[in-house]
Amino acid sequence: MHPTPPAPAAGVDAPLLDLEQLAAASLGTLADRMGIRFVEPTWGTVAATMPVVGNTQPYGILHGGASCVLAETVGSIAAALHAGEGRIAVGVDINATHHRSITTGEVRAEATPLHLGRSSAQFEIVVVDEAGRRICTSRLTCALRDAR
Repeated sequence: MHPTPPAPAAGVDAPLLDLEQLAAASLGTLADRMGIRFVEPTWGTVAATMPVVGNTQPYGILHGGASCVLAETVGSIAAALHAGEGRIAVGVDINATHHRSITTGEVRAEATPLHLGRSSAQFEIVVVDEAGRRICTSRLTCALRDAR
């Protein structure tokens, strides 16, 4: 059972992901270079897609490190949203299990909270192919700190 992210205070609009702001903030970053694009801006869910082509290992299959970058990208954004204004999220642990290979198309990652605390947040990130088959399962733990 996954915890439900806390709802915003009464009378406050739920902070949705602003896809244009995320795209602008991602320019020139690793996520931009890998073609990661955020989707599904909803309260408590962060999801993104990434092309397989350009993110492969020499055998032509999706690089496991690329799956980890995608997972850490969506998990870190989810943790930062949970941390709130004036706070930051920094990854302190990530692991991944690769279930199947893929050579074409794109993959989608979705972060689901496992723990939402004051000083840390943990997410399960599931990466699937276009048919919905699980490619990778990752777990990310982020420390939540005050911004300086």
